[in-house]
Amino acid sequence: MYAILDIETTGGKYNEEGITEIAIYKYDGHKVVDQFISLINPERDIQPFVINLTGINNNMLRNAPKFYEVAKRIVEITDDCILVAHNAQFDYRILSTEFRRLGYEFIRPSLCTVELAKDLIPNQPSYSLGKLVRSLGIPVTDRHRASGDALATVKLFKLLLDKDASRSIIQQSIKLNPKHQLEPRHLDILADLPSVTGVYYIHKANGDIIYVGKSKNIKRRINQHFTNTNQKSKKIQALVHSVSYEATGSELVALLKESEAIKRIKPIFNRALRRTIFTHALYSFTDDDGYINLKIDAADGRKKPITTFSNRDSGKSFLTKAIEEYNLCQKLAGLYKTKTSCFNYEVKTCNGACIQKESAEDYNQRVEALINKNSYANKNMVIVDRGRDVDEHSAILIENGVFKGIGYYNLNYQINHIEVLESIITPMQNNRDTQHIIQSYLRRNNRVKIITLAT
Repeated sequence: MYAILDIETTGGKYNEEGITEIAIYKYDGHKVVDQFISLINPERDIQPFVINLTGINNNMLRNAPKFYEVAKRIVEITDDCILVAHNAQFDYRILSTEFRRLGYEFIRPSLCTVELAKDLIPNQPSYSLGKLVRSLGIPVTDRHRASGDALATVKLFKLLLDKDASRSIIQQSIKLNPKHQLEPRHLDILADLPSVTGVYYIHKANGDIIYVGKSKNIKRRINQHFTNTNQKSKKIQALVHSVSYEATGSELVALLKESEAIKRIKPIFNRALRRTIFTHALYSFTDDDGYINLKIDAADGRKKPITTFSNRDSGKSFLTKAIEEYNLCQKLAGLYKTKTSCFNYEVKTCNGACIQKESAEDYNQRVEALINKNSYANKNMVIVDRGRDVDEHSAILIENGVFKGIGYYNLNYQINHIEVLESIITPMQNNRDTQHIIQSYLRRNNRVKIITLAT
């Protein structure tokens, strides 16, 4: 039995994509015996190029079911099936990632019709789904929509089954994706770990820490270390003797503690995070006409950024949303390079944002509002997040724009003054990475509570 599927996603960073539409056809080798088709609310924005490609936009998904609401149906329709997809590695990764977010390991054998077609129908000019099915005379409708592409894959797979008379190539192509058998010592380590948010430390026999990580579910993350088959995971599996951990409750606290621990301890398997974790930043300058301009540029230690980003695309995405939220000029925001007026002004859709329509003073007020929201320079504030227990909160202290440290307090405890906080805060290092971690977290989590402190 086969579960032939296609998934449309939001696009975005690797392993941060969300599913916007899924179609699964259960195929017994002769006919379709069941099917499941649904839009999915990904709970994140769709990238503009994906909207243009699929025609699926954020408004269409507002009332669609969330993934957890359809997860049981997906498990049932794919049970005891081989997953089949065109570029199966992508669809399988996306589906597995969504299930991992729910705490469920989704494991199915899989077949890729790209690989099968290359073996069974060689010398094709292209193996993209659209071009391949057209060259084979297979009709396709609703291209780049899950149902249309999945149905085209059903017809392609039927043709491939017919061509592989001996079934030898298909048998060899099946990716069983078996669960890695854990060693007894790995099972003993897992038995002592909790499913909580925090920082974990992997030790070798002499006690040295070889890896530091953070997770919203420490037990599940360590299990992934023990079952992954990449080279780093295999080395960790061979060396691990024990795992210690520190529950944090808050993901932000875990990120900050992980960053500091890696820089202080320098574990052998944390090479990537020893370096600065952002590459680009948002800067501002005032032009000759008195207007504040914004610019995404490579991070420069000699200049003070408003906020920082993991890459240039993240910065551009931030500015694109900021233009809409604060009604800014795309020219002055650095997203439309021109010596004259911006595009929105030319087509008369600028809504008062362009410099030709308002004074520098009025325009700059909106820019300063954006800067003030996304920078904590010179601010005295505490970021309140989850604690380790239900009656506890975590507190991240910012004093005069400098990250001071982390503490925990009871829900009944008042923390409106810096003097009160100093008794519960554990000092931590302030550096460019801590600023990036805090600002990035606040951009992603708009509901985090921020208290402005009296000095």
